[in-house]
Order: sequence, then structure tokens, then C-alpha cells
Amino acid sequence: MATQRIRDFLATHRTEGPCLIVDLDVVRENYLNFEKALPQSRIFYAIKANPAPEILSLLASLGSSFDAASVAEIKMALAAGATGDRISFGNTIKKERDIARAYALGISLYAVDCIEEVEKIARAAPGARVFCRVLTDGVGAEWPLSRKFGCVPAMAVDVLRRAHQLGLQAYGVSFHVGSQQTDLSAWDRALSDAAAVFRHLEREGISLKLVNMGGGFPTRYLKDVPTEQAYGTAVFDSLKKYFGNRIPETIIEPGRGMVGNAGVIRTEVVLISKKADNDNVRWVYLDVGKFNGLTETMDEAIRYPIETPHDDKAMEPCILAGPTCDSADVLYEKTPYLLPLSLTVGDELLIHGTGAYTATYASVAFNGFEPLRSYVI
Repeated sequence: MATQRIRDFLATHRTEGPCLIVDLDVVRENYLNFEKALPQSRIFYAIKANPAPEILSLLASLGSSFDAASVAEIKMALAAGATGDRISFGNTIKKERDIARAYALGISLYAVDCIEEVEKIARAAPGARVFCRVLTDGVGAEWPLSRKFGCVPAMAVDVLRRAHQLGLQAYGVSFHVGSQQTDLSAWDRALSDAAAVFRHLEREGISLKLVNMGGGFPTRYLKDVPTEQAYGTAVFDSLKKYFGNRIPETIIEPGRGMVGNAGVIRTEVVLISKKADNDNVRWVYLDVGKFNGLTETMDEAIRYPIETPHDDKAMEPCILAGPTCDSADVLYEKTPYLLPLSLTVGDELLIHGTGAYTATYASVAFNGFEPLRSYVI
């Protein structure tokens, strides 16, 4: 729910269109919770979740490292106060000239998932450390990430062997169990695969040092999720199970779990209508939609909690849509959303849990609508 700081801000600040407000106190609390839950792991915040300079500066001051997807994100982290040894180039798809630029900026840790990427890094960043991403099944995640990135464990062995042959540091293995992962055992399955890669290469005289356990740590939307401590306990138990007393260096990359619950979007009801006189389902149109902040409603994977001025009144399902002249700009239709029957045009709603992957996804000016305005307090 919105913090009192956010509610006080909204009471004194008016905007013409929708806006996102992020409370840094919540971000700080989330960071400290991750630090407590997984004290043996370094935290690399996934910049892509929300790259607001104020968030990056806060996290840098707390000691966070950063997972960057591009040279631009690397520069953001550096500007926030991080040094090159606290930044990884975590995208497995990189132009060779961008690898060279990152290397010149002091970045020495890179993600790969194929031999072709290893060869680019060997040319552009000689001697760098590389970790290979392995595929996971994504079971239990609201948003599986198991197709575009990663390779099977057997191929990871080949990739890291080739890195070693080319003079790179074959440094470790990474995985991502899927975004908004609520199954604590997901990390167990992935760590089993990671340990198998470690053992295979150890027999060849190549000693890996790192397991990057990625992100996937959830934030609360409409359903309760396990605590950071529950994830920390499950992950550490699996590390002990598969690595014994030789637990490697570990990294986690929270993004959504770091900033999701810190943000709230204020939006306005633009129109309420029906498609026929005998239609039982209302269409409710907001001034925020898929193209200016709510991209993650795609396939209705993420269902945000919505607060209205009439939440104590009778509710009925409705189809929720955005403001643009694009028929794809429908947020919730397959599973209609319960909203009050007394909802009227002009009502202001609060969409909770929107600190991650909202403003950073918003289009520049689709249909002439401004990008989502953001305030960090």
C-alpha cells in the first residue's frame, strides 16, 4: 500500500496526467532486508527495473553493486557513485564495440551464453571474467524468462572451456528463475545445474568461483509472497546441499523485489462505458495504459492492486483499458478486474506495486501522450 510519505506528496502535488511516486525509504528497507536474508551474497541491483538517479545513488551509498544491460546503464551506475568493480555487464547480447566501451570504463565482469559471445569478449576485453547463463524452466514464475537467454548446462561447460582457452577468466555460472518467482524450490533446481557445471570443469582443471543467482525475487501484488528471509534460507540450504563446505562467491540481482513495492501510480478514470445496453461488463478507461507505464499487464501476467475512493462499496467485474487509439491497450480483459459500481469519470485511483518496470517501459510519446512522470521522494 502507499506509504504516508507518498499520500502526503499526492495531497500537495497535482499533475495533469498520471504519475509514479517512489518512496526511497521503502527501497532502503528492501535493500537491508535482502542484505540480512542473504548476508553471504553480493547484491547487484538490476538497473533496468527502475534507473531513477535517486534510487541508484541511494543504493550505491548503501554498498550495492549493479547489474547493467547496456553501456548507458553502466554510465548511470558510475554517475551514481559505483566503481567498475561493482558493475556487471549482465546482458548476454552485446555489440563488440559496446564490450570495448564497457572495458574502457573499468568493467571486468560479463555475462555470456554462447561461444560466439565469448569470442567477442576475448577480442574486446582481454582477460575479463565471464559467467555463463544456463537455462531454467521458469516454473512458478509469473513471467518466465527461459527462452531468449541462457543455454543448457552441457553447453555452458563448452562455453566456459572456450573462455578459458581464449585467456578469459572462466569465472562462474548464472541463471534466472523467472520474474516474480514464488516457488522457493526454483533456486534449488537451478543450483543443482550450476553445481554440475562446476564439477565438470573442475575435473578439467578449471575452477569456477561464482554463482550468479539472478533476480526473480517477487514483490507483493494481489497475492502474498514469501519474505526475503524465506528466500534467503531456501537459497542457502540449497547452496550447502550442492556445494558442501566449498560454497562459491554468490550474487543476487533483485530488481522488482527491490523497488516494486516502493512505487504507486496515480491515475484518473477517463471514461466508463458498455458495448451494448444489455452488456453486464463495464469498460473502464484510465489515463495510464500499456504504452505509458503498464506494459507488464501484457498477457495479464502482472495484476496490480488498485485503490479507489469507493472501495467500501459494491464491486463488479470490469474490463480495464488505457487511453490510446490502439486496440492492444487493454489491461485486464481475460480476467476482468473487480472495481466499485459507484466509480465515476474523474475519480483518481492508486495503482500499487508499480515501482518496477513501469516508467522505464513507457513510450516516448505514443499517440501524443507524455511518458509517465516520475517523482522520487
